[in-house]
Formats: sequence, structure tokens, C-alpha cells
Amino acid sequence: MGKELKTNAMRILDRSKIPYEIIQYECDTFIDGMHTAEKTGAPVEQSFKTLVMQGKSRQFYVFVVPIAEEVDLKAAAKTVSEKSVEMIHVKDITAITGYVRGGCSPLGMKKQFPTVIHSSAASYDKIYISGGRLGTSIALNPDDLRKAVQGQYADIIFHP
Repeated sequence: MGKELKTNAMRILDRSKIPYEIIQYECDTFIDGMHTAEKTGAPVEQSFKTLVMQGKSRQFYVFVVPIAEEVDLKAAAKTVSEKSVEMIHVKDITAITGYVRGGCSPLGMKKQFPTVIHSSAASYDKIYISGGRLGTSIALNPDDLRKAVQGQYADIIFHP
């Protein structure tokens, strides 16, 4: 078998000597996080999606939230000291991050944007995030991810 093709996310983890596990699954088009967890067998509560938003100031932000949850836009904006934040348009994902929809990792984007990881991640030994391309997930320690993206933990999900 040929050499594993590394994504930017994996290269950053390798450079930082952060241990991680690669989980590959069959996928050639966008599927949501719930389907990804189903395909990989990853626990839903430990599986996180990467959302890119833009604040009123035009600055971009990365929010890493549980796949079954929704971002509370007010809480997210407050966490990054913005008046408001909104999701970037799907068509802009690649131009802004360098990744495709469904393969967007919080690690290794074109630029390092301020990153907020939902506080529930801190309670797990490992979480699952996108590996930086369709069909690839990465399992790693949430504190290692937080250090690698110079991020912070915060409660940024919607509570009904």
C-alpha cells in the first residue's frame, strides 16, 4: 500500500508531536456529522463539527461544536467579543479555509483564525474532528487540539 496522504491538519499535529488517530471511511460527497459518526462508529457526543463564522468586524472565527448541537450565535459572538457572528456561505468555505465542505478541520486552514471549542469537549479523553478531507476523521485529546489551534473552551451551544 502507498504512503498515507497527510492533510494539513495531520502535518500540524505531527510537527507539534501531538498523538492522533486517523479514521477513514467511504465518502465522496458531503455528509453531515451524524452520518460520519455512524460510518466511523465514533460516539456522537464525542464527535465535533467545525463551523466557520464571520463577525461584524469582518474577522473570521472557528467554532468546534458537538455534531448534534447548534451554535448559539449570541453566546458565540460574546465569546469572541463581537456584536454578532454569522455562518459564512457554503460557496466561500474553500476560499476562506482551504478545505471543502464536509472536510473542514479546525487545524491547518489557510490562516489560523480565533478558535472556540465547546466546553463539553474538555470532559473527554478524546474527541473526533474532521481530518481535513472527505472520508477522514481524526481522534485526539481535546486539550491537545486547543493548544494546537491556540483556542479556548466556552459554552457556545444553544440551550432550549
